[in-house]
Amino acid sequence: MSFIASKFSSLKNTSGGQRLADLMPGLILCLVVAMSAKFVSEHYGGPVILYALLMGIALNYLSMEGNCVAGIQFCAKSILRFGIALLGARITVEQLMSLGITPIVIVLVAVPATILFGFFAGRWLKLGRSQSILSASSVGICGASAALAVAAVLPHNKDAEKNLIFTVICVTALSTVAMILYPLIVTEFNMSPAASGVFLGATIHDVAQVVGAGYMMSDEIGDTATFTKLLRVSMLVPVVLIISLFAARWGKTEVGAKPRGFPLPGFLVAFILIVALNSGGFIVPEVAIFMVETSRWCLIVAMVGLGMKSSFKELAAMGWRPLVLMIAETVFLAVLVLIFLQF
Repeated sequence: MSFIASKFSSLKNTSGGQRLADLMPGLILCLVVAMSAKFVSEHYGGPVILYALLMGIALNYLSMEGNCVAGIQFCAKSILRFGIALLGARITVEQLMSLGITPIVIVLVAVPATILFGFFAGRWLKLGRSQSILSASSVGICGASAALAVAAVLPHNKDAEKNLIFTVICVTALSTVAMILYPLIVTEFNMSPAASGVFLGATIHDVAQVVGAGYMMSDEIGDTATFTKLLRVSMLVPVVLIISLFAARWGKTEVGAKPRGFPLPGFLVAFILIVALNSGGFIVPEVAIFMVETSRWCLIVAMVGLGMKSSFKELAAMGWRPLVLMIAETVFLAVLVLIFLQF
């Protein structure tokens, strides 16, 4: 033990070692909480992302001061971006093209329409443009993952992290409700299996809930819903790129924000590169599975860190407007896709 302690002490004497030593308490804490959230989700049901957030919020006081602060910050930012980059291992161009033209047209119209609707509805509700775009992107693309990716390129101000936490909690809750409600809707409208899968994949926010709703009905519906959802996830690249270009200009006017340089973040470049490599068959299935699982764990750990940096009191202080906005965006997306499929 004395040998290990001496080695750790000598490691702290280096700049990199000191940085690692500063991060370890918070990293270990977030990892343990993430494992707890995963355990609860697997044994009692429910979305692991939501459990990670709520458990993190319950430990909010640890992010205020103490040895865990640096590690919590690292999880909420750096590990988050690394996890987003690895999401590219879930997507190939071949998968997207196999869907045919109908879901492609629906997604290409529905995603930007939802974002525009959220932007203008947010202005009507007197919410900030960053918050409006954040919530609309999470509803329109892929729930919590989209919220995390878009938040990473939006100008940072005093309310940025609070807005992100609120958005993730709401979009996860709404996605869970949709997983239960939307299969009843497609049954009521007597949709074909293909149309049912497209509707579920084009409207439910999070990937896990899409899979749950689709395969709960049938394997055929589940397959179609999953591929349609992957098409929406692929929209993350152009949407985040476009938002980052606009955000580079907003940075000078946002309170407390700093002007940005090159608007395309490194994690997004990595995401595009991984999608290209995966589509070209350069990533073997075993490695792709490992990357996807690593991405999932990174996002869970990141959500714990983000949760620790917020509190229920702060979220309650945001009022009713952000919740109304997200419900309106969800309804708008569902109605729009229904219209497409019916006519």
